[in-house]
Amino acid sequence: QVQLVESGGGLVQAGGSLRLSCAASESTFRINLKAWYRQAPGKQRELVAAITSDGRTTYADSVKGRFTISRDNTKNTVYLQMNSLKPEDTAVYYCNHRGPGVASWGQGTQVTVSS
Repeated sequence: QVQLVESGGGLVQAGGSLRLSCAASESTFRINLKAWYRQAPGKQRELVAAITSDGRTTYADSVKGRFTISRDNTKNTVYLQMNSLKPEDTAVYYCNHRGPGVASWGQGTQVTVSS
């Protein structure tokens, strides 16, 4: 299966920005949906943002207007631009690719937002 590697996480103060990247080991031609999930301490994993093969995007209500998902197919990379970060955004962020018979996850990257 395709291997996914996230990067770009770190420690940032509230109101700051981070840009996460998810690099795939190979072409993702079998993938219909590329998404970012996150899991905060004591909470279930939740969908943050997703982009379909035709370019449609969806966002969790909690991040609408602040986060933007995008892709660069020539680089096999998906991005998550996170602006106006809040302490509630603190979580491990995971990249996810899904398609027919395909479900791949990255190892996760930690995002910590301090007050």
